[in-house]
Amino acid sequence: MVDFKKTPEVKVLRDPVHGYIHVDLEVVWNVINSAWFQRLRRIRQLGGANMVYHCAEHTRFGHSLGVYEIVRRMVTEISDIKESLSDYEKVCVMLAGLLHDIGHGPFSHTFEAITTTSHEDFSCRIIEENTEITKILESEKAGLAKDVADIIRHEAKNPLLSQIISSQLDADRMDYLLRDAYFTGTAYGQFDLERILRTIRTHNGNRLVVKQSGVYAVENYIMSRYHMYWQVYYHPVARSYENIMHCMFQRLLDIKDAKAFSLFETLVERKEITLEEYFEMDDYSFSFGFNQLCNHEDKILNDLAKRLRDRELFEYADNTLENTERYRNKLEELGFDIHYYLATDKVRQTPYIPYTKDAESMIWIRMKDGSTEELSNASSIVYSLTHGPSQDDNKVFFPKEAL
Repeated sequence: MVDFKKTPEVKVLRDPVHGYIHVDLEVVWNVINSAWFQRLRRIRQLGGANMVYHCAEHTRFGHSLGVYEIVRRMVTEISDIKESLSDYEKVCVMLAGLLHDIGHGPFSHTFEAITTTSHEDFSCRIIEENTEITKILESEKAGLAKDVADIIRHEAKNPLLSQIISSQLDADRMDYLLRDAYFTGTAYGQFDLERILRTIRTHNGNRLVVKQSGVYAVENYIMSRYHMYWQVYYHPVARSYENIMHCMFQRLLDIKDAKAFSLFETLVERKEITLEEYFEMDDYSFSFGFNQLCNHEDKILNDLAKRLRDRELFEYADNTLENTERYRNKLEELGFDIHYYLATDKVRQTPYIPYTKDAESMIWIRMKDGSTEELSNASSIVYSLTHGPSQDDNKVFFPKEAL
């Protein structure tokens, strides 16, 4: 049994989504005040979406605190979960909620696509590879760092722990939908968090379920997720910004200028990124690097960097054969290199995937007779969403000069 030290008094942090974030454990407070966690203040939550929604300047720092707060409420306020977990497991899953995004790089998911790195992998490395975070966790209990990382990589002995952090109805999604809706001003991203928390139960102590009376709140959550993806996360202007960034880094790789900016050297030379290098990589340092590239002697590189800096984004159209051919010919006629000035991007979003090999990732409903049903079998709205035609958006991006 581990007796985790309490803070002298409950620490509270004001939050626009949850009102207050409550911290009463020293290990949690020490993690929050670590340099690695403070780094998340320098990484925006939504990457290029602030090119569309000017107030979307919120960070992974605030989101991580929000996920922690939802997890804290789940393990202390929901009787079934409270009784299913040991005190040690409760602390582990709260820390996993707090640290689940500690490995995010600059511009969030855009950086992952550029470098083919996984933020989950970096999160586990930061937790386990003798960083300040590792020392804070291990000073509380030997093996705590691995136990927290195992929850993030879905290898925890108790599957309920990973479901709380990462499933189709989890603390991560519940926070980012509400938080992103708040900071983008998109009201359709709202859903009834309180009702969902009130109706969550466990099945056999190792699977999350929702009471049948909570189906309407879960339907609202699913629809909120659907709308947020199409109106915010997949907005074509945000994708235009991200595509220019891809093209700029591709040019940097192609000309192999490892000295263009010191932080980009590892990326250009395709070396494994050390944690020391990764710590320095955030939105601020990369934005400075982009600004440096605006003065680069390579005309394509400095032009793309200026487009990012000055928000001179690519235009877009449906990616049909006719459109792509038209803009390709026009760009070539104008002297643009189409390898860097013609980009295609296809996105697809399914708000809920009911049939997977992993039953723990589905949303289960506890019916009034005590049986459990997968959500799409308990909700006609969700059934329609999952059995209707899938929606995708295939775009071609190009400079406005080609119009």
